[in-house]
Amino acid sequence: MRHQKRCGRGCDHSTSSYPAGFGWALVFTPSVAAVSRYFSRRRTLAMGLAFTGVGISSFIFSPLFQYLLDEYTWRGALLIIAAMMLNLLACGALIRPLTLKEDLATGPEPEVAAGSRCPASCRLLLNLLDLPLLRHLPFLTFVLVITLINAGYFVPYFHLVAHARTIGFDQYQAAFLMSATAIADLAGRLVSGWFADRRRLRLVHVLALWTSLTGLSLVLIPFGRQYAVLMLIGVAYGFFSGALTPVVFSLLPDIVGIGRIYGALGLLQMLESVGGLLGAPISGWLRDATGNYTASFVVAGGFLLVASLVLFGLPSALPCAAGSGGAGVDQSAPEDEYEPVDTGNGLVVERPSPGQPGNAAPTSGQDV
Repeated sequence: MRHQKRCGRGCDHSTSSYPAGFGWALVFTPSVAAVSRYFSRRRTLAMGLAFTGVGISSFIFSPLFQYLLDEYTWRGALLIIAAMMLNLLACGALIRPLTLKEDLATGPEPEVAAGSRCPASCRLLLNLLDLPLLRHLPFLTFVLVITLINAGYFVPYFHLVAHARTIGFDQYQAAFLMSATAIADLAGRLVSGWFADRRRLRLVHVLALWTSLTGLSLVLIPFGRQYAVLMLIGVAYGFFSGALTPVVFSLLPDIVGIGRIYGALGLLQMLESVGGLLGAPISGWLRDATGNYTASFVVAGGFLLVASLVLFGLPSALPCAAGSGGAGVDQSAPEDEYEPVDTGNGLVVERPSPGQPGNAAPTSGQDV
């Protein structure tokens, strides 16, 4: 009977976690892709603003959930949270899908075209999931970069508070350390979006900068033995790690093209999760093997430093490739801006905004 009860609880957790994770993927990927498609020149700033919700919720959700637990028990708290999540339906209904000129120009890959040996069902699956991207070298290089970033990115969320406790700080000091990191993360997303959209540097170089600084701050965490020093390093980590997030999702359309952003983002999210799944267990194993968190943070920072070097394997990342016209990475010049125009048949197509040579001014809308 006890075994059945334990199994019942485990089954409850598993049956609730799998749909939650699947639902999160269905929400996150289209939302990020929609922001990418609605904005061109100010895409990184739009991403930064969109991702500020992560920092804001980190302040609100923890005390809110604890209050709900105290007032309504865990069942009532989960029901209320589920009702809050249902508001995403209204948010999604407000996002009008756009059909861009890149969508109309993008056709199937030659290997999966109608005359290939692949059966019709196979061709449909390949085109639906955009699996030909798995042979796209710049995309695979970018996937490797983000996988390495994920292997070290989340380690402080698991071990920073525990590390602060082990070196002598009380629980309130450790908790405030994480709160300060979250504030810096929020600021980093906004500053990064503004800085990247000024186009003084190519996006790939901006991402390499934030990634290397995040890795360096992770390596320095074990050396912060005084609270003020550890706080400074934690704030630096929060700012730099927050700054790289909007750049990651702004660079992807420049690598694969905005017409393939849905498939590319889905594949990226699936493949990069390997890094997130392995990073925390590796850092925990290093903590058990060494007796402290020094190796955990150093190795986590090493993952990001290696990722910043791999970024220079992308086309046009190095100055010697700037004039080669290699596809895959944006140039430092601002992109042309496009605005959605209704074609009258239910489709919305982007055309150049006012001021672009050879095009009449659009009748409505505003550049973004």
